[in-house]
Amino acid sequence: MGKFTAYRIYEENKKTAPRFEEMSFNDLDKGEVVIKVSYSSINFKDALAATGAGRVIRRFPCVGGIDMSGTVAESADPRFRPGDAVIATSYDLGVSHDGGYAEYARVPAAWVVPMPKGMSDFDAMALGTAGYTAGLGIMLMEHNGLAPANGPVIVTGATGGVGSVSIDLLASMGYTVTALTGKEAESDYLKGLGAKEVLLRQSLDLSKIRPLDSARWAGAVDNLGGDVLSWIASTMMENSTIASIGLAASMTFNTTVAPFILRGVCLLGVNSATTPYAMRQKVWERLAGSMKPRHLRELTRTIAFRDLPGAFEPFIKGQARGRVVVAIGA
Repeated sequence: MGKFTAYRIYEENKKTAPRFEEMSFNDLDKGEVVIKVSYSSINFKDALAATGAGRVIRRFPCVGGIDMSGTVAESADPRFRPGDAVIATSYDLGVSHDGGYAEYARVPAAWVVPMPKGMSDFDAMALGTAGYTAGLGIMLMEHNGLAPANGPVIVTGATGGVGSVSIDLLASMGYTVTALTGKEAESDYLKGLGAKEVLLRQSLDLSKIRPLDSARWAGAVDNLGGDVLSWIASTMMENSTIASIGLAASMTFNTTVAPFILRGVCLLGVNSATTPYAMRQKVWERLAGSMKPRHLRELTRTIAFRDLPGAFEPFIKGQARGRVVVAIGA
């Protein structure tokens, strides 16, 4: 194995400075598995890292990209053999361990999941961390009793990666889904993914949130935090479940205990970065099987590796829609 291309993030004069460069395998971080990367993807965290808009990089330089799919090139772990199709997402990838924006990556075997049957390299990255997080959140809600017969589920930040995939997954599983968005022009897109109703965020009066409001939702997938999550908590039905997944609006959450005590609402925190291995494998298997999305191609856009630098800004400006797959070595 010789040189290969990577998108490596540096810090220069206290500013983030990413660039393409040639690397050798001796430059990569330690790990038991070398992956020939086929695809990666862009998540909000990747955009924060590459632009410096968020201080998420914990070590410079670092190859960006928290997601990757591809085939095993070398392995010191008997669970993986050369040629095996695999997925690696989350953990420290792209922030303190070289990630998926490279033609090759070396990662710890504990971070590598075998590609489930029925899933391609492309599909795995069309889902990526965003789709995995959506699947994990839904499975946790199901474990807490959520079922289609319980009532409608609201998804906030609906046009983003997690939101788009959540709508697709929930609708494909028989749930009645309401998409909450600030983008009226995307209503047709959201309905095409399976949303029965599109609720505009600007129609809500978030300046007057009551401790308990009219009960509307059996479940909620929240990507925003802040006042939207406070409003959601006040409008949940009895014995309902909220999956708190993101903080795109705010990490502050102001509410009372009323929804949780008087209606038995459960608030579930969803941490996709360090999910136990057995659960991680189960989520990917569900995403390839009983939870398989129906509109993955419609919500996904593919870009060439060389076009990566220009693809981050829409995520920072809140203009991104769905998922972006990066073709690395496909």
